[in-house]
Amino acid sequence: MQLLSLFESPFKIQLSFAKLIDEFEARAADPSHSDHVRAKALLADIAPFPEFRTGITDSSQIRNNAPLLKRLFADYFPAALTLNEIKAVNIPYTGIIFNHTQRLRNILDAAGAEFEINIRDFNDAEFYIFSCCMILNSYYGTRLDFGRPLFYDIPTAKGITRHYRIMYNGDSMDITPSERALPITQADLDLLIDNYNNLELWKEKFPPESWMLTGFSIMTLFDATVENAVSTFKEKLLGLNADDFRESVESIFQSIYQIEDIHVGFTLYNAAQKKFQIAEFGREMNSYILPKGREVTASELLCSYSYNCLIDERNYFAVSDTVEFLNKFPDSHFVRHFDEQGFKSFIVAPVVKNDVLLGVLEVVSPDTKKLNSINANKLDVVMPFLTDTVERLVAQVQNQIRAVIQEKFTTLHPSVYWKFETEAEQLIHYQQAGATYALKEIVFENVFPMYGQIDIKGSSDARNTSATADLQRQVRAALQLLEAIERLDSTKSFETAKQELRDYLGELHVPIIATTEQHIRAFLDSDIHSHFRQVTDPLLLPGISQYFEETNTLSGSFHDERRKYERTIAIINNSLSNIIDESQKEAQLVFPHYYERFKTDGVEHNLYIGASISPFLPFYMEHLHALRFWQLEVLCKMEIAHHHKMNALPYPLDVTTLILVYHEAISIRFRMDEKRFDVDGSYNARFEIVKKRIDKACIKHTNERITKAGKVTIVYSNEAEVQEYKGYIATLQSAKLLETDVEQFEVEDLQGVTGLRALRVGIAH
Repeated sequence: MQLLSLFESPFKIQLSFAKLIDEFEARAADPSHSDHVRAKALLADIAPFPEFRTGITDSSQIRNNAPLLKRLFADYFPAALTLNEIKAVNIPYTGIIFNHTQRLRNILDAAGAEFEINIRDFNDAEFYIFSCCMILNSYYGTRLDFGRPLFYDIPTAKGITRHYRIMYNGDSMDITPSERALPITQADLDLLIDNYNNLELWKEKFPPESWMLTGFSIMTLFDATVENAVSTFKEKLLGLNADDFRESVESIFQSIYQIEDIHVGFTLYNAAQKKFQIAEFGREMNSYILPKGREVTASELLCSYSYNCLIDERNYFAVSDTVEFLNKFPDSHFVRHFDEQGFKSFIVAPVVKNDVLLGVLEVVSPDTKKLNSINANKLDVVMPFLTDTVERLVAQVQNQIRAVIQEKFTTLHPSVYWKFETEAEQLIHYQQAGATYALKEIVFENVFPMYGQIDIKGSSDARNTSATADLQRQVRAALQLLEAIERLDSTKSFETAKQELRDYLGELHVPIIATTEQHIRAFLDSDIHSHFRQVTDPLLLPGISQYFEETNTLSGSFHDERRKYERTIAIINNSLSNIIDESQKEAQLVFPHYYERFKTDGVEHNLYIGASISPFLPFYMEHLHALRFWQLEVLCKMEIAHHHKMNALPYPLDVTTLILVYHEAISIRFRMDEKRFDVDGSYNARFEIVKKRIDKACIKHTNERITKAGKVTIVYSNEAEVQEYKGYIATLQSAKLLETDVEQFEVEDLQGVTGLRALRVGIAH
């Protein structure tokens, strides 16, 4: 049976001990040598086996002569160290292993009879290409750094896997070309180092069995279950906030690559938005792929070659010479960005977990050929640890984001958190015990509701006014461009389109409605803009370009008024919200209560107070009265603050203030589908009905709204409440927050709601 490699190979393997026999012959020929007698005796014993020199061709020749081979290799395998060293004789990357030390034999015996020893993550293609690199280094004198740590994963008798790093001593091996070998030119070498994964190219330059691998090697294993270099890297990943983190990581990569002027960067990838961005955790790493540190989509950042490599295939993207690459692909702005930074070779490695691209590691060098598709594979040893760390940090950031969302954008207020926490603890307890648990509904009974709002007066009219002004500007600009095109090109006539634009200008002189705005914008987009895009006259192109720039919703002048309107609403809402939110800290000290606030065209809020909200404290009606006074006071302060800032707004919009007093306690229930609280039951729904209809109500028998700028309106239905609020009003009048005039009137009957009354009093601005 012929000795074969485990994989297809450019080598024809010949296991020979010729060099070792030559050494023993030299000792036997020298009577003064201390090993003279043993050498002569050993040579006499191996004389009947010429294949030891000429080449062993059958594995039985090894098996049948094991004792003799053990004597031949005695200098390499001292008997005193057989239980210490993990060694054997073999041909690299093959299954030919013999003359094991006792320690290696014990390790393999413990693994079990069915265990087959194989190099971890080492496939046919890698073996072939690694063999070709051995030829280039040995025969052609190149210094390709193709090596990466190789490991055997061997289980112990207890089933625990240990990892052994493999070291080869190939001093007794020769690599020589056969008659089938092809010469390798410098051009071939340059092509090969940029195409590590192109197996067919390597086979073309190094056909199978075109080279002779003669001799033997000594294989030594080291227990590297926890390898020092990787441990150091892992430790640094845990210390992301250290001041020297970036320098330390670069030092580790410099050691891995044995390159002094190497730099390392990292860029996060947002898979949901398909864009690259700076990682917002730990000490900020350099990003060598982002222009000026801004966020960029993958399609905008990457060229087609790098996009396919990193995004589609999730492989390393390595360029050994940026200048040569750009000569072949001058449109690659991705590689050009590296070249402009002074980096002449680089590797970009995708960080992938569970088939999700989390980011990319960037290894860069200012020298050509230092980094390439071959030594990119050295990253395999560190990428798993980097991947796990990035996944953990991304999860931490996501948790922080969820915490912010929980605080800022949901209705799960701290005052009721305890009840949700109790239910969650019960669920976890039952799950850990292997039982099921049906979550109970979150209900708070017998709580007193409070509702208030500050509404932006005339916001709808202001919105329509802003839209009208913007459309007028855009329609006039479109008319002027059409006329300019006709003047320069007599073959063009847009009379129908111009007349329609003039008609639209006429419509824009009366109050605009939503459908009018939609029709005008649709006409501009579908008809007028198509004419503009067909223009090629260089005299017109600047004007056309300027027109389309003005259509930009974020910066164009055709949206100036709308942006002013939206900025006005945002300023008012943010200012009012900040005041009541900040004041809530003080209100919670009165008695813990549920609070939620909404931004619309103004600011609304709901309050619920009662013993069930905070059952750990005694609740008295005085707490409700104190909170009602707080509400009235803070709403007055909110309107006063707005009045002082109103004239500085882009649109000087005024506001109206309303409070709804409800005399009965109700129940509220957390609705899981909407993730918010709502009133519970049809009986309690009357409160919600009044809330939705009251702000547009009028004074009974008049057309005057109950709300009015500069005044606070307090709606009630119980006579006891009017006396209560008159007391609050007197207190705030003494504090110069309210005027002396107090109106009292009936509210018109609303659908399903009758008998409401109101107080209205001026706010002292």
